[in-house]
Amino acid sequence: MQEWYDAIASAQSVDKLEEIRIAVFGKKGVLAAEFAKMKSVPNEEKGAFAKELNEHKAKLTEAFNVRKEILALEALEAGMKAEAIDVTLFGRGSERGALHPVMQTMDRIVEYFVAMNFSVKTGPMVEDDFHNFEALNLPKYHPARDMQDTFYFKDELLLRTHTSPVQIRTMKQEKPPIRMIAPGAVFRRDYDLTHTPMFHQVEGLLVDEEGKVSFANLKFILEDFLKYMFGDVEVRFRPSFFPFTEPSAEVDISCIFCGGDGCRVCSKTGWLEVLGCGIVDPNVFKAVGYENVSGYAFGLGVERFAMLIHRIGDLRSLFEGDIRLLEQFK
Repeated sequence: MQEWYDAIASAQSVDKLEEIRIAVFGKKGVLAAEFAKMKSVPNEEKGAFAKELNEHKAKLTEAFNVRKEILALEALEAGMKAEAIDVTLFGRGSERGALHPVMQTMDRIVEYFVAMNFSVKTGPMVEDDFHNFEALNLPKYHPARDMQDTFYFKDELLLRTHTSPVQIRTMKQEKPPIRMIAPGAVFRRDYDLTHTPMFHQVEGLLVDEEGKVSFANLKFILEDFLKYMFGDVEVRFRPSFFPFTEPSAEVDISCIFCGGDGCRVCSKTGWLEVLGCGIVDPNVFKAVGYENVSGYAFGLGVERFAMLIHRIGDLRSLFEGDIRLLEQFK
């Protein structure tokens, strides 16, 4: 048996040790052959013979397990040494990523209003008819609903068409004064050069005691905001209509492409429409249970701003994932 002890102790690999295991412990191995000899051993000697074989079996098993553990540890250390990385060497170059241009623009817009002490509010994308339309002075069959082609579900649920429902939810949960913006994704059934089924808006709301908020306040902050976003541009307010504000206005900036001289982008007018705004309609305050308050609201499309800032001609290209376009924003 000594030769097998020596063989186990001198095995230099797990594979070699496995060969020895089969030769010693296998069905046709050395131990099986020795135990088979018991048939020819006299009865009075069988006990001593079996005891000696069992002792050898136990010792060989222990020697095998010890050697196997040693070889496994050596193999692990060799593998770790072979795969070791010299952390002092220069790594392989990797390309620097960047935020998507829409998210860059969104962050810039939010940063401005946060600096002006507006809080940031969010809400569900799946809304009900009350928060998305009725509370905003858009009762059923109101013709202005046609301006917002809506994705409807069952039970009067829908994908929100603007982030104005966040304003309604905030007013129902909090008391004035309120100074907030609601950035987020919105959904409409529209798809062309300047519209996509999903896009992003930032809407703002300021509510305070009656008499403390005027259109002049709104005009001041929007002019400052637009100069922050587009630089030294002229700003004008044009009368318009929105069901949830009265009076309402659309806001234009002097064309950043031609400087107001007139070009293809601004349709030779020298002006670019960028957002809508107005004084909150009393019916909106009535829907949320507010009394003796006044406020203003505004809303803008983030993709519209991104297209103007980065000179992007087709809104759809912002959602196509074209690496050639996105690489420009690193």
